[in-house]
Amino acid sequence: MPTEFAPGLTVQITTPQLQLSDFRLIAFDMDSTLINIECIDEIAGVAGKKAEVAAITEAAMRGEITDFKESLRRRLALLEGLPADALQQVYDQRLQLNPGATELVAAARAAGLKTLLVSGGFTFFADRVQARLGMDHARSNELEIVDGRLTGRVIGDIVDGEEKKRQLLAMCERIGCTPLQAIAVGDGANDLPMMGAAGLSVAYHAKPAVRAQAMVAINEGGLDRLLEVVKPAA
Repeated sequence: MPTEFAPGLTVQITTPQLQLSDFRLIAFDMDSTLINIECIDEIAGVAGKKAEVAAITEAAMRGEITDFKESLRRRLALLEGLPADALQQVYDQRLQLNPGATELVAAARAAGLKTLLVSGGFTFFADRVQARLGMDHARSNELEIVDGRLTGRVIGDIVDGEEKKRQLLAMCERIGCTPLQAIAVGDGANDLPMMGAAGLSVAYHAKPAVRAQAMVAINEGGLDRLLEVVKPAA
């Protein structure tokens, strides 16, 4: 059963004091985890279709739509024909890093961890967030743009929950660590596969089903509250 570690912070692990240096990798979801928005909902807002798209996003994140790829295709189809400069508009006017993101990533890097951003969102945003935070690697979906407009499709395979898990495992193999030496941080149902594979799973202001399965749940405050449970380097 989860126990209240501190106000707004619950844990389901009974281990000795954890140190960041016990781990080699930390992997993050992006939308509503590292950043404050669901990018696809905000893109849809530019097209006047935010409510319709957001309803599908919310159902997918709660796990009510189990096929993430299909839910993304449905949402993307509603964006067909939207000018691509809507992406920059969302980035400039809507996107902010969530509280504590900079501090947690910096602490992880200082402790020698590799940092991975893996998202069912879009490269336009993920690449910029990766650069802002100085993260080692990012993997997300690339929106198809033709003649300056969104086609309503992505290029290549869709990054879903299983691909997030695959990316975490591949990064572990690349740096020579086991999945038990990885931390995975997310908020939605499509984060559960990678969270389940990692040695430490962290839910950030997450949906109930995700909070219930996470070893650590941050329900109030910023991402850096993880450092109350997993101590940074001295």
